[in-house]
Amino acid sequence: MRNFEKEKNLAIIKRAEHASFVTGLDEAFAHLAKSKVLAYDDVLKVHGILFGAVYPWAGQNRTRTAPKLTIKKGAVIFANASEIIAAVEFALRKGQDKDYMKARPGEIMGYLAYAHPFLDGNGRTIMTVHSVLAQRAGFSIDWSVTKKDAYLDALTKEIENPSKGHLDAYLKSLMRDAVSHEHLATAVVQAPGLDGSVQGADLNEVLGDADEPIVKAQYEAMLTKRKPG
Repeated sequence: MRNFEKEKNLAIIKRAEHASFVTGLDEAFAHLAKSKVLAYDDVLKVHGILFGAVYPWAGQNRTRTAPKLTIKKGAVIFANASEIIAAVEFALRKGQDKDYMKARPGEIMGYLAYAHPFLDGNGRTIMTVHSVLAQRAGFSIDWSVTKKDAYLDALTKEIENPSKGHLDAYLKSLMRDAVSHEHLATAVVQAPGLDGSVQGADLNEVLGDADEPIVKAQYEAMLTKRKPG
């Protein structure tokens, strides 16, 4: 992973990521607070703030950093680069409808996660953005009581088969009164799994070139599975 220090030890890189994330959260939330209507560029800006101390490509999405690659994590295949913007903009549009956000917080998170805009730092970036969408809709997610495995299982099901309530059910059990803007950063860092530790299941994997027949077939099978019906 290209980084300013040219570090190759993944454990060290992940610790640096976490330090940059924690240090940048207040600035990221301050930026989002200034945007009355959140847009795709705000997501890029948040990633740049959170990881700009580590990565020269922070704030650049995969249309620039890996435009031809299909990315997966575990069993989940993410949106190809050409579809990232549409997925994020759908999530932001629906997520800024307060009633919709309150009714379907998991669907919004699922679309942000499916977009997977960046080479790394996606989970922390979208959790930051999702926390602001939730607060503006009048609630917050109590990330401190999240069980990482249960959350990731629900998120995986949501990405593979969206809008069926898989992640909605899980997040609704964690919905609380909205925390104040000043406490958003504290609420987010309490989520498990953000400490920079390295676990194989947490790492992205390159499935291959998006134009390769085998990769293309797997990707199209995923899209078919995601279609409503």
